[in-house]
Amino acid sequence: MPSRRSLLASEAQAADLMQAVGVLLRRVRGEAGSVGLGWSLAAVLGRLDRTGPMTTAELARAELVKPQSMGSFLAELEQDGLVRRDPHPTDGRQILFSLTEAGIQARRQRQAAKLAWLSTAIAGCDADERRTLADAIALIQRLGQSQESPR
Repeated sequence: MPSRRSLLASEAQAADLMQAVGVLLRRVRGEAGSVGLGWSLAAVLGRLDRTGPMTTAELARAELVKPQSMGSFLAELEQDGLVRRDPHPTDGRQILFSLTEAGIQARRQRQAAKLAWLSTAIAGCDADERRTLADAIALIQRLGQSQESPR
């Protein structure tokens, strides 16, 4: 069993890690913001890109928002020509939303803007820092997959 001192040190590191990752994510999202979509709308495009067509209810559950909010997001994306609605193949009462070609392009532009900024920032690191970053990435991935939870 870890000592109290070890647990306190782990808690401090956890807080520092969450703060650092939060700052990095906000910066990356900020760089993509210049492409013209807010975070919530971009999240919907990303979900549709990864999973394919979904109903409003499925999207709301997946993105942890109320169906009414998702309906507003989808209406805005549809008005902008980034998503389209199609009839559900087996349930005529439902509508499936999917990306249009413009939606696919908007998603790619956002991803490219984020990747360009982060790649440039990493390129400014020296070789030792890049090796440390590679090790940290592997560790962060492992932490993200950890099944440990507080007791």
